[in-house]
Amino acid sequence: MRKGSVAYKRATIAMLAVGLAIFNALYATQALLPTLVDDLGISPTEAAMTVSATTGALAIFIVPFSILSEKFGRGRVLIISALLATTLGLMLPLAQDAGQLIAMRALQGAMIAGTPAVAMAWLSEEIHSDDLPGAMGLYIAGNTIGGLTGRLIPAGLLELTTWRWSLVISGSVALGFAIIMALLLPRQRNFTPKNISLSGELRAMAGHLSNPRLLALFTTAFLGMGVFVSLYNFFGFRMVDHFGLTPSMIGLVFIMYLSGTWSSAQAGNFIRAFGRGRVVLGGAALMLLGVVACMSGNLIITLIGLFIFTASFFAMHSTASGWVGQVVKKHRAEASSMYLLFYYVGSSVIGAATGSAFEHLSWTGFIGVLAAMVAVLIAVAAALALSTRR
Repeated sequence: MRKGSVAYKRATIAMLAVGLAIFNALYATQALLPTLVDDLGISPTEAAMTVSATTGALAIFIVPFSILSEKFGRGRVLIISALLATTLGLMLPLAQDAGQLIAMRALQGAMIAGTPAVAMAWLSEEIHSDDLPGAMGLYIAGNTIGGLTGRLIPAGLLELTTWRWSLVISGSVALGFAIIMALLLPRQRNFTPKNISLSGELRAMAGHLSNPRLLALFTTAFLGMGVFVSLYNFFGFRMVDHFGLTPSMIGLVFIMYLSGTWSSAQAGNFIRAFGRGRVVLGGAALMLLGVVACMSGNLIITLIGLFIFTASFFAMHSTASGWVGQVVKKHRAEASSMYLLFYYVGSSVIGAATGSAFEHLSWTGFIGVLAAMVAVLIAVAAALALSTRR
């Protein structure tokens, strides 16, 4: 599909809609964490498990869904996954305690997995390579806006109702976008079903892990997303405890996601101007600047830091995720799903582990832990950029 065609327009709108749906559902509880702590009588780390359990289950199921898409088609998996995950979101308010809520969120994460598992592979196969960066950037932009609405809608509704009704309304919005995607997504033209076997898929994945450039991209996903989710998981507590914001006002902080929406959509322009390697490295370096600024006791400086951190992360992620499909010519679905496997394992593992750092260290110490991980990320990105230049 080429930019300007009807099929291209339908495809990009559908991918924008599925990003809005899935990432609304994925982070539906993140802005509610301080409220869940108070209402359910749990610790911040336990509350953060409503996010980590979802991304952890997503990581576990993302490769199986990718393998199934090789036989049954990307579009079919995409539609079923999005509709089931967003429908399940409407059942979250029925949870009677934290354990039930975490379990339901894990099940929702498993259902969500089918969408990111195949979305990038669908784009790589159906969109002309010259137009792919723009289409991929628009999909990632949908992810950022979905992440924003998934946080902003529930948090904003806390002024009017309980967290349970907030999730009902937010979940209804996500389901609506999933239905739009199901109606608009064009039928695949360049997909050929293949017979799948466990041994064959494992060989394909092992081959990808032996590719140094892919391994660097996977590591970038693991560290970048882990730090990103960690900061956003506990940023709300900083806003309440240090700056005195109300839980409903915390949702306004997530407007920073719009910076990621812009940077994702501009990723194609950045790549054409500077090259993929420099965009990934520059994004990692700016992430460090942003996370260090979040250490400040001044609200304005802190929010500016979060703005820079968010924009740079999504520019880096949009570039790296699209790069995977360009590095490999065979087994693209497996490569894309492995990138996302590392991405969401980082979200779950690092996001859960940093809860202990948040509870036992000062805010300065917590930010220091995140900054150290970003420093490692910069080293990986630098090696990637250097190898690309060579």
